[in-house]
Amino acid sequence: MSYIPTVEEAYEILKRYNKDEFHLKHGKIVSGVMGYFSKEYDPDRVDYWRVVGMLHDLDFELYPEEHCIKEQELMKELNIEEGIIRAAASHGYGIAVDIKPELFMEKVLYAVDELTGLIGAVAIMRPSGSVSDLEVKSVMKKYKNTNFAAGCSREVINKGAAMLGWELAELIDKTILAMRSLIPEMKI
Repeated sequence: MSYIPTVEEAYEILKRYNKDEFHLKHGKIVSGVMGYFSKEYDPDRVDYWRVVGMLHDLDFELYPEEHCIKEQELMKELNIEEGIIRAAASHGYGIAVDIKPELFMEKVLYAVDELTGLIGAVAIMRPSGSVSDLEVKSVMKKYKNTNFAAGCSREVINKGAAMLGWELAELIDKTILAMRSLIPEMKI
């Protein structure tokens, strides 16, 4: 019988396979951002979206060469509900797996995963060191500089915005607001 873990259980599962503080924080940030978007677009399933966000990189630290593939196996072994497994794996579409984001939730995850990293990198460079006073134009400026936060795929972010039918600036704005909603507990 499959089950849907709570957000707290999902974090404990993430910690089983990830020890690096960066990966744990990324899981929490993406979980929080997913929860923020869910409040607007799917308010009855906020925790579900948050669990997907928390578990999306479950396998990344231990199995980087099998990213989005191994996590499906791990979650199946834990009897996690199939929708969570599919949604989490779909963020690797076109890179690690051929699971295309189809549900709105999957498209949001695909779009914000890389973008949260880019926004976080821009925020760190600010005098405040926070997203609290970050503006879209600052992110757009750094976005155009492909040497800045080079590990954050602009191609994936652009595809994610297109999947959602949003302009890039709109996606960035909404994601900044989502990340702000995590202050002060996340210190971003």
